[in-house]
Amino acid sequence: MADQHVTRHPNGWQVKGAGNSKATSVHSTQKDAIDAAKSIAKNQGSELFIHGTDGKIRERNSYGNDPYPPKG
Repeated sequence: MADQHVTRHPNGWQVKGAGNSKATSVHSTQKDAIDAAKSIAKNQGSELFIHGTDGKIRERNSYGNDPYPPKG
């Protein structure tokens, strides 16, 4: 259940599991990479982190077992 990250890649955008040294897949557009990462995260019940062009996380989505209502 590795979290999925969408980050820049020399050939476009990549989907990379947390802790992996290699990209799971590389895409020409960020949208395509997000779609692929979302599918993986839903399948694994993990988190999806979408990074902007500056490398900072700009969006985070959870496809795991989130407690509802959230604590706090």
